[in-house]
Amino acid sequence: MDCCWKEGRCSCRASRAGRPRMVLGGLMVVIGGMAAPAAARADDMAEIRALHAEMQRLEAKVQQLEARHGMASGGSHVLAGRTLRSGPRSSASSTSVTNPSGQISAMPDLSRLTIGGPALSDDAQAAAAAENTMTESIVPSQPKLDLDSSSPLAITQAGVDSLPPIFRIGGVSVRLGGFIDFSNIYRSKNLTSGPATSWGSFPYANSPNAHTGEYRPSAQLTRLSVLLQGSPTKDETLSGYIETDFGGAAGTANSYQTNSYTPRIRQAYMTYSNTKWGFHVLAGQAWSLTTGYTQGLLSRHEQLPPVVDNNQIPGIVFTRVPQIRFIKDFGRKWWLGLSLEAPQVAYAANGGRHAMLTGASDDTISSSDTTLLYSNAGSGMLNPNARYSMDVAPDIVLKGALDTKPAHYEVYGLARWFKAMAQAPGGPIREHVSFAGGVGGDVTVHVIPRYLQFTGNVLAGQGIGRYGPAMLPDATFRANGTPAPIPEIIGSMGLIGHPTSNLLVYLYGGVESAGRRTYTGADGYQYGYGVNDLALASCDVEQISGGSCDAQTHTIADLTVGGWWHVLQGGYGAVMTGVQYTYLRKFAYKGGDGASPTTGGNTIYVTFRYLPFQ
Repeated sequence: MDCCWKEGRCSCRASRAGRPRMVLGGLMVVIGGMAAPAAARADDMAEIRALHAEMQRLEAKVQQLEARHGMASGGSHVLAGRTLRSGPRSSASSTSVTNPSGQISAMPDLSRLTIGGPALSDDAQAAAAAENTMTESIVPSQPKLDLDSSSPLAITQAGVDSLPPIFRIGGVSVRLGGFIDFSNIYRSKNLTSGPATSWGSFPYANSPNAHTGEYRPSAQLTRLSVLLQGSPTKDETLSGYIETDFGGAAGTANSYQTNSYTPRIRQAYMTYSNTKWGFHVLAGQAWSLTTGYTQGLLSRHEQLPPVVDNNQIPGIVFTRVPQIRFIKDFGRKWWLGLSLEAPQVAYAANGGRHAMLTGASDDTISSSDTTLLYSNAGSGMLNPNARYSMDVAPDIVLKGALDTKPAHYEVYGLARWFKAMAQAPGGPIREHVSFAGGVGGDVTVHVIPRYLQFTGNVLAGQGIGRYGPAMLPDATFRANGTPAPIPEIIGSMGLIGHPTSNLLVYLYGGVESAGRRTYTGADGYQYGYGVNDLALASCDVEQISGGSCDAQTHTIADLTVGGWWHVLQGGYGAVMTGVQYTYLRKFAYKGGDGASPTTGGNTIYVTFRYLPFQ
């Protein structure tokens, strides 16, 4: 029988085909047909049993989707007071839904829309969706926006994996995710910073900006993501993921009439997964493998704190850079990953006191100073106003992980290399390379399943400042111009609670601390990082011009509390609002005059988000 809606009524007629057809959630499966030879009948019966099993799985998914859109679940659908049976529909069919006025309207079934190229058969598409995606086998589709995780994807990663395909291009499914964000930011000290707080830039008392606050509303965190997935075989999946926001600021960007902030790449990568071998590959720009994960080591499952600030909070370990990554899972319980990631080194300036540490090639230096070249201005498609380090090899991360029911554990090692060109007075130009790196670990514990999680992370080593949001320097230099990696530690702990299904609250504390790496020059003064013979009393002298303060940061610590309220959800999407407060303290190394500059400040976020795809 074929059924259709016409003028608010359901009419049915016999199908032209001589065999029945059943439709579940937009998938049309043809069962029966002409008589098969006796030799093939057993294979046909096995296929029918497999199709029945798949139909049951799809029926459960249909019930979830109907519940999300306010429709009745089960084999019958109650619409505008009528009880209807599920009937067949063509590839250009529409789904009847009830609008708020009680009338039935037609909604096109976009999940079956095919654009160009040969489409996969219905059963092939079902098998691919059921068996072959890298992430859906770990996190199933949710009937509503899910805040039960310690790092809810809808907040941290746009939650695209839990959404159904919008349409298909040939055999590739297309999912859309993202949100419209409006953030109101207040800081007790003026950083002139957008929605990504420059945690290491809180000014000391000498600066007039330390005596005034700033209010900065922004829509720059508005985000759009696209997930493309296809399955060459039942065991393989190819996917591409693009995530962008408006955190770019070109030279013409301002806040006078139109701010002109530009889209930027957050993530853009391709993946290959083979579930039979437990082998996964990622290539492109993504979160570093040093970032913690909620489970496994696969992309879009990073343990990112559900905070509003786009620069996370001090103590979290992360970068988001181009890389190539290889992952092997052993029964989805034990994981081993190797990642080769784009390098970049942040060298420490020495308050302008030592010419070789200022980074410019035209410094006025004395005849006894070693001349250095360790960075260059960008060209081509790089930013000409930024300086890029001279790199030897990619940063290498080797990580192991274990998933258990009560907790997820990780341990990893990080290797880095720093390079500089040095020339002693009257000598040849020499290349100097130094090794750096560290060891780290992460843990996520389900203290009270679904209600309370504990997370913790730590990274300790030399030359790891780049991996913390406070951006402490990676390295300084020795007397002969060799890069000297700075000892550092980065760490945080957090509690994430879920008092109700639509409320998430969190509490985090974090710290980033840099050690000393100094030498004494021929003039008797200390050079490098963490020196203790600087005159720092001026850091506390208030001057409208800012004065001089050569303080070098020792430690940055923070305490952050916040939460998200899931206000609305339905066929129109979801609405959320978030509030966050962070208290920060910054401590400098003690000067030769006994001064120990400190500073700190408060940040408050009030954020509203509309998630149209959830």
